[in-house]
Amino acid sequence: MKRLAGITSGLIAIAAALAGCGHMLYSQGWVNLFDGKNLDNFTRVGGANWTIVDGVVQADKSTTKGSSFLVSKTAYKDFEVRVEFWVSDDANSGVYMRCADGNKPTDTTCYEANIFDQRPDPKFGTGAITNIAPISPMPKAGGKWNVYDITVKGNELSIVLNGQTTVIAYDGKLASGPIALQYGKGVVKFRRVDIKPL
Repeated sequence: MKRLAGITSGLIAIAAALAGCGHMLYSQGWVNLFDGKNLDNFTRVGGANWTIVDGVVQADKSTTKGSSFLVSKTAYKDFEVRVEFWVSDDANSGVYMRCADGNKPTDTTCYEANIFDQRPDPKFGTGAITNIAPISPMPKAGGKWNVYDITVKGNELSIVLNGQTTVIAYDGKLASGPIALQYGKGVVKFRRVDIKPL
């Protein structure tokens, strides 16, 4: 019985430590934009069938031509953003940043960390910043959960996919704006989005 009590108290201590780590993360300035419960921090743009299922926001079709987005209600200048995503092999998606117009995000009016394994021109596919920073060879994201860690500070943009830096680029044309999660085609899922203004 004493041993069981010791194990129980040990598990409680571990749980408390983990809870403390989570609190420490948010006390360091991180803000959770999507935690699997609601889309209160986003505005829907376009006609994708975004739904929340088992803690994941997902879309697999659109009723309108072109891309659809979940656009943050807050604009950001310098920040780190961490996005957990899953896409089908044929998907077209991306994380858009500093969008000049949140009502009409495009890859020329926002910075886009692309998610597009089957892009006809692969140099701006998954891991690249579309139209700005090409990648070779292009990593593949389809069929598994992935993590984008993106830092935008001043005119420097860096993209890290699953712990590996894919590109670092410099561009000063967009100074501030919302972020946006794109649905283009295929199946696209996001299960967590955290941001830390710098």
